[in-house]
Amino acid sequence: MMDAKPEEGPKDPQDDQEPGSLTFLTVVMSTLAAAIGVQSKANKERDFKHGSAGPFIVAGLIFTALFVGTLVMIVRFVLSAAGA
Repeated sequence: MMDAKPEEGPKDPQDDQEPGSLTFLTVVMSTLAAAIGVQSKANKERDFKHGSAGPFIVAGLIFTALFVGTLVMIVRFVLSAAGA
């Protein structure tokens, strides 16, 4: 009887790359997914395996600054529209 190998899902092209070689888009998408709480376990493991903390820290700080700036602008717009 032959042993059946479990079917593997689609292979992530990032798995073949050297450590620290995550692309800019990969870092941005991982940061956005983590920020809203939908980061998959597979992507999180890929990020820890292939990436360093630096790009994710920078991306997180930039995302946070943009998010807070956007909220401030929205509040200012709403207050000015309300005549306050």
